[in-house]
Amino acid sequence: MNKRETLLIVDDEPHIINALKRLLLGNDFNILHANSAAEGLTLVQQNEVNVVISDYCMPVRNGVEFLSQVKIISPSTERILMTAFATIDTAIEAINSGEVFRFIIKPWDNKLLLNAIDDCLMHQRLVNTLKLGEERMFHTMARMVELKDPYTRGHCQRVANCSVAIADVLDLNKAIKKEILWGGWLHDCGKVGVPEKILNFPGRLSDQDLKLIHRHSEWGASVVSEAGLSRQVVNIVMYHHEHISGGGYPLGLKGEDIPLEARIVAVADVFDALSTDRPYRSGFPMDKVRRIMAEMRGDILDPKLHDILFDNFEKVFYEMHAPIEKNTGFKGVSVRQASLN
Repeated sequence: MNKRETLLIVDDEPHIINALKRLLLGNDFNILHANSAAEGLTLVQQNEVNVVISDYCMPVRNGVEFLSQVKIISPSTERILMTAFATIDTAIEAINSGEVFRFIIKPWDNKLLLNAIDDCLMHQRLVNTLKLGEERMFHTMARMVELKDPYTRGHCQRVANCSVAIADVLDLNKAIKKEILWGGWLHDCGKVGVPEKILNFPGRLSDQDLKLIHRHSEWGASVVSEAGLSRQVVNIVMYHHEHISGGGYPLGLKGEDIPLEARIVAVADVFDALSTDRPYRSGFPMDKVRRIMAEMRGDILDPKLHDILFDNFEKVFYEMHAPIEKNTGFKGVSVRQASLN
């Protein structure tokens, strides 16, 4: 029987604690509560707490200060800050500094809060599962991340296949191609930190929401690094949105300062994103994909890798969409992936 996950609610207002307990009552969590930061820290020290939900405005020690201490005492505990509109900038700063995983604005929306808790638990399970080092679980976790965004279903698999096909043309060794495969599967794993309402927003995002989207590469790199995966996988997750000209994120690296494996996945990522449906548009026809990517060549995308994709288009496209290999014993593995085993 699976052990129940423990949630800790910390708020100096009893009616807030009671409302949250009622909301969470039917979710089979072990619920702890505290009326102060000091009491909350004691409970974290005495219990294996999966998620802490803390108010920001509390006497003696505010929520960010409290959650910073939680991070030190129990690094694996996920942290949610509840804040009013007046302190939203403080909450974003806390996310950027890594003290907080998500924030919820009071008065809260029940669905958004429950989604935030689900994301915290998924993040925790992702790290714990990746630590096992089992290839089939890397693939499974990538598919779980895609469930947050129905428009990207199959995206990680296609990006991984396309990236390995490009690596084939470069004649990279089998060990590096394996890391590129895993990095392709996991390149978007940091999206567990992005609210679904932002991922699936059908229009133009606000600057604030874009900043949260841009954090996914750092969040994901933290996950795979904490799980002990290779430097190549970490590089892919961290740097696949860097631009050759230096205009990308998170660090604004340029040219060959961007690791080769990340540049490969960047080309595959853009190709799949343009050619498939997104919340804000339908996938483009192939001639338009070629035109758009030609404009990105040498600015956003590595020109050599761009040319490899289109000079070997039939081969790359076939392997990107290769049929499932039924004899591998690994459900969901393509012909390309089977050849790496």
